[in-house]
Amino acid sequence: MGMSVTISAAAEQDAEQIFRLQYLCFQNEAALYGNYRIDPLVQTLDSVRAEVVSDCVFVARLGDEVVGSVRGRVTEDGSAAIGKLCVHPRLQGHGIGARLLRAAEAALSEERGATSFRLHTGHRSEGNLRLYRKVGYQTVGTSEGEDGVPMIVLEKPAGTYAATA
Repeated sequence: MGMSVTISAAAEQDAEQIFRLQYLCFQNEAALYGNYRIDPLVQTLDSVRAEVVSDCVFVARLGDEVVGSVRGRVTEDGSAAIGKLCVHPRLQGHGIGARLLRAAEAALSEERGATSFRLHTGHRSEGNLRLYRKVGYQTVGTSEGEDGVPMIVLEKPAGTYAATA
């Protein structure tokens, strides 16, 4: 009998698995831009631990293994900044990313009062852009990451949660 992937709030003890998963998942993004200094690859374990404690962090689990994660926090303007969505490469394309987004969006809106959701992704990250647009995000602008990567900024109003695929 196979196991199902479950989505739940991250616990402090998940930080190390999130850290390792993030490093694995963002290798393809780094290769796409020829830049291995992108934020998810240079973030420290202590910084991930701090985010798990302070931010709204969800994980996808397959048994005891963390196979996906996403983070969000409400900013001063009332919008929620969502980031570092990642799903283990062997499990991508099965709706886990959309489920993680849905969990984060619901918690950020219902528990933390977010009025809208904002995220960004690299301008060449077609798979990410497809997912975000599929779940209702619209392009609202561009920016440049601290690492120099051109980014596309996407938003949607709170209450329009990601549909699970």
